[in-house]
Amino acid sequence: MNRIAAIVAAAGMGTRMGLGTPKQFLELDGVPILFLTLRRLATCPLLTEFWIASPEEHIATLRERLAGESLDRPVRVVAGGETRQESVGRALRAVDDDVELVAVHDAVRPLVTREMIERAVAAARSCGAAIVGIPAIDTVKEVKRTGLPEDAALITATIPRERIVLAQTPQVFATPLLRDAYAHAEADGMTASDEAALVERLGHDVHVVLGSERNIKITRPADLELARFYLQQERNAP
Repeated sequence: MNRIAAIVAAAGMGTRMGLGTPKQFLELDGVPILFLTLRRLATCPLLTEFWIASPEEHIATLRERLAGESLDRPVRVVAGGETRQESVGRALRAVDDDVELVAVHDAVRPLVTREMIERAVAAARSCGAAIVGIPAIDTVKEVKRTGLPEDAALITATIPRERIVLAQTPQVFATPLLRDAYAHAEADGMTASDEAALVERLGHDVHVVLGSERNIKITRPADLELARFYLQQERNAP
């Protein structure tokens, strides 16, 4: 069986949540968001191992809690870094060379589905790089800052919506390709907000498969309420 490693980016401090606890450890229905995410990922048998990049001070507690989870595959925890890119890079270095694909997923996207993961994996197996994303609904404006009061900005262009997708995770890549992208970024001192941007820099095509508006990234307090609503809907579904 070909191995696919899932790297879960869980080392952020979640300052935008403003609650003093890293958002991945906040609870939804009595369960830390990180563990809800892991359980969702575990519904996909294609993922053969998990690597969690965690804040170093939470590693001992996290490992203790993981001992009580039945995820049916190896789970390893590594110390994350100052940025998402550094955290994922540390986990990536620990992945064995014979792993076929690496799927990177945000710890705070607990509503990912097996179908999304399978679509991204199938596309990555075909072309080497694929991410989950959704079409933009709102009109997208390119702006520049002007220094005007109340953080006003000046519109410089309107970008056609058909050319825009909103990137989500998982993002799945052939292991050598992702390692090459990270090596080039480190050599160039380049930081990006997601893995796809690093691979794009190499000139490699990155394909997008359909995600879902429900595959939200919990960043602000309002996102917690929306996630609770979606989870309740799932429980009530026939």
